Amino acid sequence: MREILETIESWINEGKQVAIATVVNVYGSAPRQLGAKMAVNQDGLMAGSVSGGCVEGAVVAEATKILKTKEPGLLHYGVTNEQAFSVGLACGGIIEVFVEPLSNEEFDRMKTDLLQDNMFAKISLISGDGCGEKILVYPDGKHFGQFQSKNVQEKIDNRLAALFDKQINQRFMIKDQESEIEVFFDIYPPLPRMIIIGAVHIAIPLVTYANSLGFHTIVVDPRRAFSNRERFPHADELVQEWPEEYFQRVGLNEGSYVVTVSHDEKLDVPALAFACSSKARYIGALGSKKTFENNKQGILQLGVPETAIERIYSPIGIKIGAHGAEEIALSIMAEVIAVRNGIN
Repeated sequence: MREILETIESWINEGKQVAIATVVNVYGSAPRQLGAKMAVNQDGLMAGSVSGGCVEGAVVAEATKILKTKEPGLLHYGVTNEQAFSVGLACGGIIEVFVEPLSNEEFDRMKTDLLQDNMFAKISLISGDGCGEKILVYPDGKHFGQFQSKNVQEKIDNRLAALFDKQINQRFMIKDQESEIEVFFDIYPPLPRMIIIGAVHIAIPLVTYANSLGFHTIVVDPRRAFSNRERFPHADELVQEWPEEYFQRVGLNEGSYVVTVSHDEKLDVPALAFACSSKARYIGALGSKKTFENNKQGILQLGVPETAIERIYSPIGIKIGAHGAEEIALSIMAEVIAVRNGIN
């Protein structure tokens, strides 16, 4: 949504009606992931993609009809092997796309949260009774909108904590009396930030991997001999501060991935203690089991409960028999991605 926000806003400012198409189900190998979006205006212009080019034309045609009828629709498409090959895929698949009109009020609310980097979710009923009803929800339980069925609302509310915890798009079924209703949970997490504590050698390839995977990279280390642009020309931010000072100044949110690699307890321990008490999505600590046990005692002395310390991934990284900085950084990145994708 972020990548098409500006285009949608320009259309709305021109007085155009806009529909949003969202991938809500994927079978097999499909070009775009669950939650991928495309915007279509009343003139048939589009922004974004739901299939990498395979079915966009058909979706645009349906979206322009939906803008006239104001009735949302769940569309089903098969992506053939030939179509998939044309956009660089090895094989085809099947996707389902939910298309709905976008109101100015909904856009303004979503735009505000996206620009402020607030985590929220849009929950839509995509089939069954109430199809097209939707609400915006937040981790603290706040709602914008309400489903007509109190039973549906209650069942969805009961799932919210687990859904927000995973931070991944999900489609699921709920029962409301005698009918079955399909629901799509469309999560909008904050922009992912990888915050690396310690401008050591391992951090150099770790920044490279994180950049290529869409993370905003921040290296934090007060030691100028390590923390300089000659060593880290590719980092988005290079912060020459003590970690606790930096964290107190900027905070950590649900899009924060904290990795401590300095091997210096003066840097790592305060950083880990702060992260454990925050909303950080991932906390990882480089070092042996003995090193972590020593750091753990320091974290406990800073008043962090042991249950919060259990959030730390240590020894850090997926086991791949890593040797050298590049392979260690790769194992760390693999673990981070597993957490981001909700499978670790």
